[in-house]
This record gives sequence, C-alpha cells and structure tokens, in this order.
Amino acid sequence: MSEQRPTRQAHRILPKRKRIALIAHDGKKDELLEWVDRWRATLGQHDLVGTGTTAKRVAQALDLTVEGLMSGPLGGDQQIGARITEQRLDLLVFFWDPFAPMPHDPDVKALLRLAALWNIPVACNAASADFLISSPYLAEEYRMAIPDAGDWVAARTQP
Repeated sequence: MSEQRPTRQAHRILPKRKRIALIAHDGKKDELLEWVDRWRATLGQHDLVGTGTTAKRVAQALDLTVEGLMSGPLGGDQQIGARITEQRLDLLVFFWDPFAPMPHDPDVKALLRLAALWNIPVACNAASADFLISSPYLAEEYRMAIPDAGDWVAARTQP
C-alpha cells in the first residue's frame, strides 16, 4: 500500500516581500481593521489580497492597496486556497468568528486544511497575527519544506 501523505521533501523560498491574505468574518471585520491599522506601515511593504468586503474596507479605510477577490461565501475562500496551492500566497491572516454560524463552513475548513498542508503561516486572531507580523522572518527570505506533490502523484499512479 502506498503512503497516503505527500512527503515534505520539496522546498520553497518565501520572498522578502510577502503575499499576505486578509480575511475576516462579519463579526471580526472591525477587529481586523484595527489590527491592520496598527501594522499599516509593515503591511504596506507587502502585497495584500483579501476576500470581498474585507479587502474593500481595508483599502478604503486605511488607504492600502489590497487586491480584492470574491466574498468568502461566493468562492473567495477557495480563491485564496487556490493561491496557496499554486504557491502564490505566503501568509494567511484570517480572523474567523467562533460564535457566528458559517454557511460556507466547508470552504473555511478546506482553506485551513490547504494552509496546513502547504505549510503556510496562519493567524486566526489579533494575538497570533501580532506574533506572525512581528517575526523577523517577515522581512527576509524564508526557506520552508512543502509537500513534494510531483513525487506524491507519481507514487499514487504507479501499479
């Protein structure tokens, strides 16, 4: 029987200028805006992408350039997940609301699963985001292990 997990034999170099996703559920948008405002100078040195209303509110309120994707329930979480898989995203800041019902919960779970699989740093609240954004690794290249997808696919297709 073949191994069901891809090995982490491949490596990826995160660039000095990180690609950072910003996502917040409705009940956490104001908290994310406050957090982004505190770290505006630092975040302004990186490329920002966000889902729906979050991207729009951050861009308008804080005068930062944020590439806007679809709203989370309309596929924005999956767009972020695709960027993770394509290695076009370096950090995920996702303020999710543990008290709010989420009709797109499967999408959220899939997004967090991809972030874990591809070894993407994730912050789910202001404290973890503070630690992540203040890391010395943020402003330098960072070498990390990722799944060897090619090796995994080849192993699964062999008889």
